[in-house]
Amino acid sequence: MFETIKNAWSIKELRHKILFTLLILLITRIGMGTITVPYVNPEAVGLIFDSTGNQFFGYLNLLSGGAFQSMTLFAMSITPYINASIIVQLLTIAIPALEKMVKEGGEEGRKKQAALTRYVTVIIGLIQGFAYFMAIRNMEVTLNDGSVIKVLEDPNVWKAFAIIASFVAGSAIIMWLGEQITTYGIGNGISMILFTGIISRIPSVAISLYANVAAGTLNVFVLAAMLIAFLAVIVFIVFVSDAERRIPTQYAKRVVGRKIYGGQSSHIPLKVNMTGVMPVIFASSIVSLPSIIYSFMGKTPSGFGNKFTGFGDALVSWLSSPSPVYVVLYFVMIIGFSFFYAYTQFNPIEVANNLKNQGGSIPGYRPGKPTADFINRVLKKVTVIGAIFLGIIAVLPIIVSVFSPSLSGIALGGTTVLIVVGVALDTVKSLEAQLIMRHHKGFLE
Repeated sequence: MFETIKNAWSIKELRHKILFTLLILLITRIGMGTITVPYVNPEAVGLIFDSTGNQFFGYLNLLSGGAFQSMTLFAMSITPYINASIIVQLLTIAIPALEKMVKEGGEEGRKKQAALTRYVTVIIGLIQGFAYFMAIRNMEVTLNDGSVIKVLEDPNVWKAFAIIASFVAGSAIIMWLGEQITTYGIGNGISMILFTGIISRIPSVAISLYANVAAGTLNVFVLAAMLIAFLAVIVFIVFVSDAERRIPTQYAKRVVGRKIYGGQSSHIPLKVNMTGVMPVIFASSIVSLPSIIYSFMGKTPSGFGNKFTGFGDALVSWLSSPSPVYVVLYFVMIIGFSFFYAYTQFNPIEVANNLKNQGGSIPGYRPGKPTADFINRVLKKVTVIGAIFLGIIAVLPIIVSVFSPSLSGIALGGTTVLIVVGVALDTVKSLEAQLIMRHHKGFLE
């Protein structure tokens, strides 16, 4: 591995890519940790955040690398972009013209889809920024000495405009920075920013665990067992992420002039975890939506949430971690979204038609519909395995935290590990590809 790093660093172009990626990630960390949104008191936000313990707030804080709790420029992080990507994918499936543009437009079609995603990101950023403003405008915290600290003093139209504009600008900037990494750096930019934000939370989690051990609320042997289980989960995720079902294919021989083409055997690879971590992210967002809406309404003297406080409290209690209803609904939605994304990324009919047009076939199945049906059956079986895998990894830490309250901090651990390991694997493979192109040995050798 050290030889690989040495080889990578010795290549001028690759060295520039690595340095550029690190520079952009440093800029995002500065924006997440130091540049505060105007007129907002970050200390009050932090106190309220710690006192409420809202699961979805914790999820947003996780994705933003702590920027949400500090109410900095990048507080919304990449969530508007993620939601925009989901919406554009849904629109591409629902609107034939968009689907044709993406499939038949080539590079130009992909550029138009990327531009559409940017526009939708800004629109979602405006909506989310307005929701953030509505959430904090009446928030306040009472200290032990009886004094009251408000998150926002004397809210007005100008302050609303400045705060919302800051949130939207931060979201647009972080989206642009991610695109720069994808184009000029190493790996997928948005994923790298998300990865960095999560990694930045590790020191605070480690300090919290140490404090629990020092206070006697967490047994050191339990902590050791948890770390061993954590490493085992990482190994399991790596194994499943690389696992694939290969469908054998055979291509007929074709004579063109004096040359013979085809006749070789190949395969169609179907990844067990084809969808990555997106079903987990989307399912978590949807299942926590009632809780976040109710939290944004606020229980203040003028809060709309007061009009149905009893119903709202009951609903939030049912749909918040670690409620059994939340766990079951979360697991089921992960399964559902896994199938949705699998069929979004892999169309059995399209694959069967392409195989037929290229003179290929699957042994034992006629080209056309029989081939498509077979691929569809295999895809369903593979997706079931991958979906259950994602569901177990995401839900298991929540269940563990119920039986051991001192480990409640790992409730989001499943999602965290999935994201970190997935991005790390993709980045390593990207660097590996760069090295192989230059005839150097890589990480995987």
